[in-house]
Amino acid sequence: MSYMLLIVEPLGQRATRTEAEGHAAFDAMVAFGERLKARGLLMASESLRSQDAAARVQVRNGKPTVVDGPFAEVKEMIGGFFLLACKTREEALAVAAECPAAAWCTVEVREVAPCFV
Repeated sequence: MSYMLLIVEPLGQRATRTEAEGHAAFDAMVAFGERLKARGLLMASESLRSQDAAARVQVRNGKPTVVDGPFAEVKEMIGGFFLLACKTREEALAVAAECPAAAWCTVEVREVAPCFV
């Protein structure tokens, strides 16, 4: 089964870090990804830019609307993800507990499945 670990960051948290702290956090996450890859669990991973560089698209009545970030109504943002090949939910939860970001963010574990399930 495939599971996605979503790194859910408090909005603005990145701005509170020094450059050295930011690099240390990033390096810890890269090392975590390398360990997952060595274990044969990692399918994909990426870090995402802050929501100020994001956009939301909706199509209503055939007309697209684009809203550029930042988005005032949110308190959290997705800062990145790891897509894993785990045998069970319990294995995915155990991997999430190993994630360095769990010390400063929330790691949301979601099973990959069709949207009609």
